[in-house]
Amino acid sequence: MKLTVLLSLVIYTTVFGVLIDGYNCKIVQFIFGDSLSDVGNNNHLSKSLARASLPWYGIDFGSGMPNGRFSNGRTVADIIGDKMGLPRPSAFLDPSLTEDVILENGVNYASGGGGILNETGSYFVQRFCLYKQIELFQGTQDLIRAKIGNTKAHKFFQEARYVVALGSNDFINNYLMPVYSDSWIYSDDSFMKYLMQTLREQLTLLHSLGARELMVFGLGPMGCIPLQRVLSSSGGCQEKTNKLAQTFNTETIKLVSELSSTLPNATFKFGDAYDVVNDVIDNPNNYGFSNSDSPCCSFGKIRPALTCIPASTLCKDRSKYVFWDEYHPSDSANQLIADEMYKKLGFKPINQTNNAAPSPVPAVAPSSDGN
Repeated sequence: MKLTVLLSLVIYTTVFGVLIDGYNCKIVQFIFGDSLSDVGNNNHLSKSLARASLPWYGIDFGSGMPNGRFSNGRTVADIIGDKMGLPRPSAFLDPSLTEDVILENGVNYASGGGGILNETGSYFVQRFCLYKQIELFQGTQDLIRAKIGNTKAHKFFQEARYVVALGSNDFINNYLMPVYSDSWIYSDDSFMKYLMQTLREQLTLLHSLGARELMVFGLGPMGCIPLQRVLSSSGGCQEKTNKLAQTFNTETIKLVSELSSTLPNATFKFGDAYDVVNDVIDNPNNYGFSNSDSPCCSFGKIRPALTCIPASTLCKDRSKYVFWDEYHPSDSANQLIADEMYKKLGFKPINQTNNAAPSPVPAVAPSSDGN
C-alpha cells in the first residue's frame, strides 16, 4: 500500500513538474517589422491608413479572407518560421492574445508603415515604429514574468528567436519624400549614419532585454517595386533607391557582425536576399515568373493604386507575379526569398511541430466581380 502511494506521488510530481516546466520546452519567436511582416496589428489600429483589411489581401492564406498580411499569402517570416518548426506568432493587437498564447506562439509586433526611425511613416497616422514595438515587447515581458516568475521568464526570453525586419519605409516613406524634414536635413551619408546609430541602439536594447538569437532582414532592390517604377519617367528601376538599399545592407552587415562579437552570448545574423531578388526581377522566366515589374492586384490603368481593393483587377495567375501590389511581394516571391535566406544562414529545425501550411496558391484567380 505504501509502495502504491509512493509510486502515485512520484508519478504526480513528475507530471506536475513537466506541466510547470513545459513553458521552458517550447521555443517561440518575437518579430519586429513593417508591412512585410505585419500579420494583423494595423488592422486593429482604427486610424491607420496602412491596413490590409480588404479583399483581395489574404486570398491564398487559410480561409482566403483578409488577415492583416500585405500579400496574397504568407510573409517571409511565416515561411522561415515554418521551415524551422517555430509556431507562427500572434499579432500583438489580436484580441485573443493571452499569456498562455504568448508562451505557446510568441508575438509579432510588426506594423505596416513602421520604420527604424520614429518619424517614419507619420502620414499613415497610426503605426508602430521599432522603438514602440520594443516598448510593447517590454510590456509583454512584464506579463510573462508575472505569469511564470522571473527565472523561467528569463530563460524563456533568452531561448526565443528574434526577427528585426525594417528599413524600407525609412527611405520610401521618409527620406525620399520631400514632405518629411529628414529629406532636406540629411545627405545620403548623414542619413545612413543616423539610421545605423538608431538601429545600433535598438538592437543593443533588445539584447539587454534577453534577445540572444536574432536575425536582421536586409533590404531588397526597393527601387524596383512597382510603385517606384511607375514614378519613373522610363518605367525602370530607381537606381538611387536601389543604391541606398545596398548601402543599408552593407552597413547593417557590419553592425550585426560587430554586435554579435561584442555583446555577451549574442548570435546575431543578417539575412540578405538582395542579389537573388534583383536577378528574379531582371530574369523572371528563369525562376518561373512571367511578370516582375507590375502588381498582380491593380486598379486597371490607374497607377499607382497604392493598395489592393475589392474593385481591383487580379492577374490571371498569381504564382507568376513577383509583386502582389505596388509595394509588396507575392506569396511565390516570398517563398523564393525565404528559401534563399534559409539556405544562406544554414538554419536547422528547432521544435518538432505539425504546423499546417497555408493553402497553395491557385493557378487561376477569381476576377474582381467574383466570377
